[in-house]
Amino acid sequence: MKILITGIHGFVGHNLVEALKLNNEIFGLSQSGGSIPGVTRIFTWDDLANDDRLPAIDAIIHLAGKAHDTKNETEAQVYYDVNTGLTQRIYDYFLKSDANKFVYFSSVKAAADAVAGDILTEEMPARPVGPYGKSKFMAEKYILSHPTAKDVYILRPCMIHGPGNKGNLNLLYKVVKLGLPWPLGAFENRRSMLSVDNLSFVIGQLLQRPVASGIYQVCDDDALSTNELIGVICTSLGRHAHIWKLNRSLMRSTARLGDFLHLPLNTERLRKLTENYVVSNQKIKTALGIEKMPVKAVDGLKKTIDCFISHRND
Repeated sequence: MKILITGIHGFVGHNLVEALKLNNEIFGLSQSGGSIPGVTRIFTWDDLANDDRLPAIDAIIHLAGKAHDTKNETEAQVYYDVNTGLTQRIYDYFLKSDANKFVYFSSVKAAADAVAGDILTEEMPARPVGPYGKSKFMAEKYILSHPTAKDVYILRPCMIHGPGNKGNLNLLYKVVKLGLPWPLGAFENRRSMLSVDNLSFVIGQLLQRPVASGIYQVCDDDALSTNELIGVICTSLGRHAHIWKLNRSLMRSTARLGDFLHLPLNTERLRKLTENYVVSNQKIKTALGIEKMPVKAVDGLKKTIDCFISHRND
């Protein structure tokens, strides 16, 4: 297949190229220049306006977007310009092109910013919070309001990790590597995450097989607690985990104090570090006819952590 990937210079883009380049011809669409091994040519968004510049393609994977959400609505417009606006542009191009498959990378944040005691499913009403989730949800609505007989997949991935990841997992690794004790062990939260290898598997299946169009959440099979995640990091480092189960009320009070004193631990950061966010991936597994994702959650995390370690030893 000839595949066009937007946002190809990002972490997910690089991993998808590695997974797809052997059996497909890959083209990129990006705001930044620079070639990538395995990619025939990288176009700019300006090229999109000229139909003669882009080759005939079979599928489009739309990764380009702005993450790192802020609750500050005064800074919201850039999220809508990128996450909603660019999606509208590339989807309009898809509708008039010869491509027959479109994969849009939305986010579970388009459905919910927090998941309290439930497991998030695609059937739950979407209640996005903040510019990131809202802009992703608006892009979803635009796609759904322009139906087509072609195959269109709206994917809602959880936090993605793997080789080249530079997000929150990398930050947690740096903290644990310093040997500092983890003070939030009393919060037994569980969170769903997504190995980039499982993501690449899902994308490959959607491109190769006749799967019904729709919205699909994508995550590993097992949700893990932060305590378990720290255990995986320490195992890879060959250390014992130092987890302190300090009183939860005390930690909440400390976080509220951090709001006023601008300390590293504040209520928002405490919420992100300790909240539950468990997501169901049953719909995508049923659509693909599989019982389990190919990579276990712990194995995928270990691969990611081992990449952190080897990168710092180079």
